[in-house]
Amino acid sequence: MSESQTLVIGDIQGCFGGLMALLEKAGFDEQRDTLLAVGDVLARGEDSHATVKYLMDLGDRFCTVLGNHDLHFLAVSQGIKKAKKSDRIDPLLKSKKLGDYVDWFRQFPLALAVSENTTMVHAGLYPGWSPAQLLAYSNEISTVLKGSGWITLLENMYGNGPFEWKDTLKDVQRQRFIINACTRMRFIQDQKYLDFACKHHPDDAPPNLTPWFSIPNPALKAEQRIIFGHWAALEGETGSEQITGLDTGYVWGNTLTALRLETNELISVSA
Repeated sequence: MSESQTLVIGDIQGCFGGLMALLEKAGFDEQRDTLLAVGDVLARGEDSHATVKYLMDLGDRFCTVLGNHDLHFLAVSQGIKKAKKSDRIDPLLKSKKLGDYVDWFRQFPLALAVSENTTMVHAGLYPGWSPAQLLAYSNEISTVLKGSGWITLLENMYGNGPFEWKDTLKDVQRQRFIINACTRMRFIQDQKYLDFACKHHPDDAPPNLTPWFSIPNPALKAEQRIIFGHWAALEGETGSEQITGLDTGYVWGNTLTALRLETNELISVSA
């Protein structure tokens, strides 16, 4: 490829081999191209340490939104939670550069405008929010995460409630809802309540649960697009041209997928 490209990649989850294979297939040029990620760049895969080092070395040619695993890594790094064996992040935690990795992750937002009408977020757009509201709420969290109160934010983020958004939510309740909606959401119960129990494909879900992207959202205009990850069971299928899912479950033995923004082309490699 002679012109530069921007790739948006699905959940890498520390799968360094898959990341390298996909970038090679896409003809990614580290000096010229840009790589964006939908979050969960680490945990569960075979080499989170190499993955993070490579992405850091790309400098301003790389940006990600934060996923639930990325935030959990930050919490584990500060002793707020303990890592599970399945997280496979010990090499990062034992590295002399742990402080650098922590600072690097703290700079990233929950949502990012990748072009005028395209917004990227790990889990999705909560029904009733506009992309502009999503970016504003993301900014609220980023301000705290980059500031002196970041450890308190991480201490308070764990927990499922509140389950419904209200503009009047304040402090911990507000922050936790924004983080949960941006990083953990899949299904909505009775059109407005976050549900965290079900991770299945929508075809296998209870009848009272609806995928967030299947709920009509007047605040999402026809020309606007949402790119997300997080939901491996979907394998990218949303039934909507406006909503693009990029978590195709590589860490579970399926595929790793990237979207080339310039051509709207999907590129995948199999595990």
